[in-house]
Amino acid sequence: MTRPAQRFSPLDPASPEPIYRQIYWRFRSAISEGILAPGDRIPAARALAKELGLARGTVDTAYSLLTAEGYVQPRGQAGTIVTAGISLGMDSTQGALGVGETAPIRDKPPVLPFQMALPALDAFPRKIWAQLGARCVRATRVQDMALPSVHGLESLRTAIATYLQVSRGIDCSPAQVFVTSGYRNTLALIAHTLLTPGDRVCVEDPGYPPTRQLLSQLGMEPVPISVDDDGMRVDQATGNGLGARAAVVTPAHQSPLCVSLSLPRRLALLDWAMQQNAWVVEDDYDGEYRYVSRPLPALKSLDRHGRVLYAGTFSKVLFPGIRMGYLVVPPDQVQRFEQMGQLFLGGCPELTQAIVATFLTEGHFARHIQRMRKLYAQRREDTVRGLKKALGEGFRIDAQPGGMHLILRLSEDKSDTGLVSRLRQAGIYAEALTGWSIENATGPALLLGFANIESEDVAEHLGRRILALMS
Repeated sequence: MTRPAQRFSPLDPASPEPIYRQIYWRFRSAISEGILAPGDRIPAARALAKELGLARGTVDTAYSLLTAEGYVQPRGQAGTIVTAGISLGMDSTQGALGVGETAPIRDKPPVLPFQMALPALDAFPRKIWAQLGARCVRATRVQDMALPSVHGLESLRTAIATYLQVSRGIDCSPAQVFVTSGYRNTLALIAHTLLTPGDRVCVEDPGYPPTRQLLSQLGMEPVPISVDDDGMRVDQATGNGLGARAAVVTPAHQSPLCVSLSLPRRLALLDWAMQQNAWVVEDDYDGEYRYVSRPLPALKSLDRHGRVLYAGTFSKVLFPGIRMGYLVVPPDQVQRFEQMGQLFLGGCPELTQAIVATFLTEGHFARHIQRMRKLYAQRREDTVRGLKKALGEGFRIDAQPGGMHLILRLSEDKSDTGLVSRLRQAGIYAEALTGWSIENATGPALLLGFANIESEDVAEHLGRRILALMS
């Protein structure tokens, strides 16, 4: 018999658990508690969606999970039934749940205020993502469950190439695109393919710490190059007989100072790479988010001699938990990267790639970027106003053309590392700018992510807590 939807506890729209997960857990609990017995027919997805006032795709996603884990079985026109012979016992985690509670699949600490490297998670279109995920699960064929291509799903590589041509001015084919499991995987693949232990690699100073840490672990020698208002001092990288084999740069928004690499320096860097037969790794981690004008064309778009390797990521534009990046290599290097990719790629699930490919090809990605660009511009403005209200005129916030974090300058007698430690203990995230430097003194400052600061009032309240911890 079919059990009615009203037998289950009500859904909570304010819960951090997605609605489809709440439905999933309610059916699991009902099966475990004997409310639903083996052989019972559960409501049709269409009927349950109508009863609960939900989109059909939300219920379909929940039912797909229940089916995949063996709790229910579809029987065609006979409907979907609870699997015969299924165990009714609750595990220890489920038995501890109260009435109306849902069990967390992943127990993670909450996002801290000002947390770096996080997009606006509250504004991500999770319902659309869930619907696309359910569709991709339903469309899975037998051959889709075989070993995936280590280079990435063809449809995703095509979608990325199309996007880069339109939005970043990069002329590339899908064959030049390699899907990776994030920036570290991308950089490691480049190093294994084009460099050898002992090679010198120019890195920005201050710069993203994992870059120099990874290069050092791979046996390379990171060479710090200072940064000013026009970006990396390319004259330092190209002069003094450094003999560097590569340079890693963040030209759109230098990490962490957020300045842009000027056009003369971009051209000088490309000339150096051509003359020295060296490589330029362009880390374009958040180039879409520029607020004073249109996003700058990628450095790769100026490359006429095949010396630039373009590294992109979905962590900043979608969410970090996706663990997906991509790399665009010069045409004459495709075969070398294909060979090395057999050893060092293949860590990104193909189902996730299929969802991202659909997200891109159906236009959701472009619309999401446009919405986030407006949202971040507003949140940056609100955060700056709120902090200035709380901190007064004795503190300076750097003017930046884009990016997803602020630089709050401290007086020279303050220790940014000490303050960061106190802030973390108080539940506020920050990073010390001095921790991003190798040789070049930048002065004490806090790096504060603003993408998840929802209002000026919130920023002002946090600013007062920061001020109290400074004394």
